[in-house]
Amino acid sequence: MLYTELNIELTDEHQHLKEQVHRFSMEVLRPASLELDKLPAEEVVKKGSIYWDCMAKMYQNGYHTVLISDEYGGLGLDPLAVHIFWEELAYGSVGFAVSLGCSCFAAFYATMLAEDKLIEKFVIPFVNCKDASVMSCWGITEPDHGSDNLAPRTSFFKDASLTQQVKAHKKNGEWIISGQKSAWISNGPVASNCALFLNLDPSKGLSGGGICLIDLNQDGVTRGKPLDKMGQRELPQGEIFFDNVVCSEEYMIVDPESYEAMTELTLGHANATMGAYFTGLAQAAYDMTLQYCTERIQGGKRLCDHQWVQKKLFDMFVKVETARAFSRAAMIYNMNTTPPDVKYSIASKVYCTEAAFQVTSDAIQLFGGYGLSKEFPIEKLFRDARAGMIEDGSNDTLSMTAGNIIIKEKLGDE
Repeated sequence: MLYTELNIELTDEHQHLKEQVHRFSMEVLRPASLELDKLPAEEVVKKGSIYWDCMAKMYQNGYHTVLISDEYGGLGLDPLAVHIFWEELAYGSVGFAVSLGCSCFAAFYATMLAEDKLIEKFVIPFVNCKDASVMSCWGITEPDHGSDNLAPRTSFFKDASLTQQVKAHKKNGEWIISGQKSAWISNGPVASNCALFLNLDPSKGLSGGGICLIDLNQDGVTRGKPLDKMGQRELPQGEIFFDNVVCSEEYMIVDPESYEAMTELTLGHANATMGAYFTGLAQAAYDMTLQYCTERIQGGKRLCDHQWVQKKLFDMFVKVETARAFSRAAMIYNMNTTPPDVKYSIASKVYCTEAAFQVTSDAIQLFGGYGLSKEFPIEKLFRDARAGMIEDGSNDTLSMTAGNIIIKEKLGDE
């Protein structure tokens, strides 16, 4: 944590949070993530693995309630503190940060609606949980629908020929759900419940969706094998199948009338958080590289004494600092604004994930052959950063979505 804090209004509470979470992420999450990186995906999710131990420690610290207000027993952090929290957690492990972020999806939605039944079923058990046995996931990606599920306000979002694969219909006052979510569902193999995005009205295309909060430990729910992937291997991801699964009426929290707006709100929050995650990862890669360049001797002097290396380190420094400034501004604005201005959250996600990838790529180059080996963690950070440009919506599709919003706002076509 070598950077200078440019926010001169940072409070003692902010500083304490930063130091506490940074220490935890480095002492607990970083070494665990390196161990889990070596394991088959099935071993990561087994009960008794280091994954469960780390998640339980975060729950015991109350970290899982980072997005829950103090009214419901959560940390009740202000937007700047939320960014600091995610940045420092991801400094040690972006995979664990994403897993923890997804763990609160159902509880977070429930607090927004503040209905007694939702609070009782999804918030109280989550807040009081100490062993990570109550965990959520974001059930949106499907085999045939990835980033296009995150494209509200585009023309194809209302195309009746495109609908979600998971669908629900009403029967005897309850919703009956069938279909498949893809292998990219974060926490899919381990979650106890799900904020499930699905289709209620196929005639409206993707915009005819709904969102329900659903128990995954019930008849009709099955899961595929945990995904074997390149990066963020400490983050369990996997398919979820629904075969005539029953959902009570009160747990279908969003209907087609509000689905597009809620998707945009969710995207605004999730993408802003991604900006914070990958700012933390970029900072970690930069710090690791700066340290290495002050120790490694080449050409008879330290790497850091070569002018080209100094220029490269400066370029990395600029990317990290601009990522922090932009992602903080986007998160603080959108957590204080309803509805959020989603183009800024998208821009934060796209910019910060690409900055993290560029920083880790430059780091590999400066580490030379060592950067290609597993002797140094920089190799893992490079793989983790590459995943960020695809998860939570691919950067290409998100950029087109935000560009479409910009043009419509300019033309006054809402």
